[in-house]
Amino acid sequence: LSIDLDDVRIAQLAQQVELQDAGVRCGIVDFMASSLAVPDQAVLLDTRSLRFRKLPLSAGTAVLVLDPGTGESPQRPNGLCNQRRAECEEAARLLGVQSLRDVEHLEPIEALPDPLRRRARHVFTENARVLRAMASPEPRALGELMNASHASRRDDYENSTPEADLMVELLQAQPGVHGARLTGGLGGACVALCDAQDVQQVAREVLAQYRRRRHHARQLVPNAQ
Repeated sequence: LSIDLDDVRIAQLAQQVELQDAGVRCGIVDFMASSLAVPDQAVLLDTRSLRFRKLPLSAGTAVLVLDPGTGESPQRPNGLCNQRRAECEEAARLLGVQSLRDVEHLEPIEALPDPLRRRARHVFTENARVLRAMASPEPRALGELMNASHASRRDDYENSTPEADLMVELLQAQPGVHGARLTGGLGGACVALCDAQDVQQVAREVLAQYRRRRHHARQLVPNAQ
């Protein structure tokens, strides 16, 4: 059986499963990352046009992904995703734009009532961080942007968990780690940009420290050796 599907169409179909069957008002980023990603490259994606390009990661670096395990949360991840989507849509409506990506300056966002102000501020600053990362992909600069991204997710978008915050903190404190952040929100994983020669040592040390605090965790990428 041969089915003529490219990587973008596969991502679109996967997103439709979440939207229609699971009832999650999610975006397409995770699905495009799964269908397009290859080792040693980053993907710059425009989620409106679905145009993308792949950019090489700096030589001598590696991506480490750790799963902090499922933390207790007052809301299910699906419910939180839908709530955040609704908050961003309401913020866009109050700002008179189709989407928060159409806001050109931070000042009108700061005039919104909370929590809409913080939700919109996260989206605005996160978009700016992505563009800065593409302009300056040097590991140290990219790591600083990852750290800022996690702080914004934790404080403004509020889709992190205490478990993820702890794991990111442990990662950020490790020699050989340029930066770390949560990806995926509640129930997501923690991703770190590391010096390639240190990645397995970083994984062992962070998992050991994390488990000593009675948490379950596992290494996802690269495969444990």
